[in-house]
Amino acid sequence: MKNIALTMNLSFRPYELRLKHAFNLANSSRTTTPVMLVELTHGGVTGYGEASMPPYLGETQKTAADFLGKLKLSQFHDPFRMEEILGYIDSVAPGNEAAKASVDIALHDLVGKIVGQPWYKLWGLSPENTPNTSFTIGIDSPEVVRQKVEEAGAMKILKVKLGRGNDKKIIEAIRSVTNMPLCVDVNQGWEGRQEALSLIYWLKEKGVLFIEQPMPKEGVEDIAWLTENSPLPIIADEALQRLDDVPKLNGVYSGINIKLMKSTGMHEARKMITVAKALGMKVMIGCMTETSCAVSAAAQLSPLADWADLDGNLLISNDLFDGVKVVDGKITLNELPGIGIRKI
Repeated sequence: MKNIALTMNLSFRPYELRLKHAFNLANSSRTTTPVMLVELTHGGVTGYGEASMPPYLGETQKTAADFLGKLKLSQFHDPFRMEEILGYIDSVAPGNEAAKASVDIALHDLVGKIVGQPWYKLWGLSPENTPNTSFTIGIDSPEVVRQKVEEAGAMKILKVKLGRGNDKKIIEAIRSVTNMPLCVDVNQGWEGRQEALSLIYWLKEKGVLFIEQPMPKEGVEDIAWLTENSPLPIIADEALQRLDDVPKLNGVYSGINIKLMKSTGMHEARKMITVAKALGMKVMIGCMTETSCAVSAAAQLSPLADWADLDGNLLISNDLFDGVKVVDGKITLNELPGIGIRKI
């Protein structure tokens, strides 16, 4: 028992998430998302983590397994030395952000369980300050779009995917059934900046609050011009990966959308929020299609965010965890220690 208590043991297995609807973006479509589920055990306590790997991230279950198989976490005897442990994990190989995030999440879950407190409390955050989460409406026919809006139920804000040339039809379909506030995610789908600006003015009249990644991330000058002239905030998504990217985006975008699968997890995401706020940038906490494991981990940071898009667990039909809830549209944190989940 003494050796078990003094070492950390990592295990992992692949899993495939089934989406309730086809997830249609400006340049892709899918009905499943591959993930890697992680368990990190120390002294009889287990922390859970997850790597969600939609194809555009460039990671797969094989690359995640290869990376996780290289980690020698048994060399660490104190899980509270998180800076050291996560620094080692990041140094093992470049990239592999989602795989790294899975261990970061599991480590946070483990440490929180040892202490007996959820992370929002350990960070000194107030749970009543969580924002409403948006509910994602993928690109589809007007009929299916209206059906998805009905499924949104008590949500207070919708996130609408645009960028395939039928943007106005989708917005009009939504407006035919609800006046709910909207945010728009273009996933780099627009091209000309003047056309983009014109469409943003139209979207503002339709009750849109902000625009996420309207144009290709490489077009820095075009996006900076759009941000300067837009009546709505312009938020970076694909343009943002990790901490070093945040100051580079200041002045190009109004704010950033932080996702654990790109930031390598909770530890670096918190640092990204601190830097963004110091620069006067807006902060959004987002997710991929994920189980309640990764979504609940991200939700621990949500009291610090201006906006949240933490609905990935609501878009799947085979969740393995019970965690953070959305109550009357608002992210509602619980008292469970660690990242706030139970295994179903």
